[in-house]
Amino acid sequence: MASMNTARDLFVITLEVPSSRPITQGDVSLALAGAELLDLRDAHVLRLDGDLIVPLGDHADGTNALTAQASAQLVTEPPYETVEQWLWRRGRGLAGSYADDLAAQTAGEARGGLLPRFLRHFALTRPQEPSVRPRHEATDRQVPDDSVLAAFAGILGIGEAAPPELTEPTEPTEPTDTTTADQADDVGLILAVVSDALMELEAERQRRQIEQDAYDNVWRAP
Repeated sequence: MASMNTARDLFVITLEVPSSRPITQGDVSLALAGAELLDLRDAHVLRLDGDLIVPLGDHADGTNALTAQASAQLVTEPPYETVEQWLWRRGRGLAGSYADDLAAQTAGEARGGLLPRFLRHFALTRPQEPSVRPRHEATDRQVPDDSVLAAFAGILGIGEAAPPELTEPTEPTEPTDTTTADQADDVGLILAVVSDALMELEAERQRRQIEQDAYDNVWRAP
């Protein structure tokens, strides 16, 4: 079973590459949960039936610890979870789990520096040159020939925008290998659901901010 690391590499990219807008741990957590679905699909642990996540009866034992953990958390009996339900359930605090995992891999370098700062200030300042070894491998992947990773980074506002052909499932214009077409549709679906979840999360933040501002104004009134 191949070891797939799209989610881990995406997390590493969020530590390094400048973004076009502030992004929070919640944003990253939702995107990581989406990336994990593709890692599990590529490891033949699940398939998508429309927007339903259907386990295939295998486990991601040969992958990294967090992908194996995600595999163990799949709903294994009908009614299966939708991609949206998975994002909100699996995504809760997921960025922190990836931070802990990376800190464990780079104990001497990261435990007292980059990652604690990330967890406290991620939405405000992201270090541009932290000294974490595994980052460079992931950064090399954020190029056009790794369009899936670039697309996930793009919906977070990191690096270049996501390629349009990956953001929405499209009908092939000429004969195409069925497996390849299905994989492209899976990517497009997951990206679309992640994008919708990010917008929902931002709307909730704005609603809470409006409520907080109204509350503060009451107490400031003479």
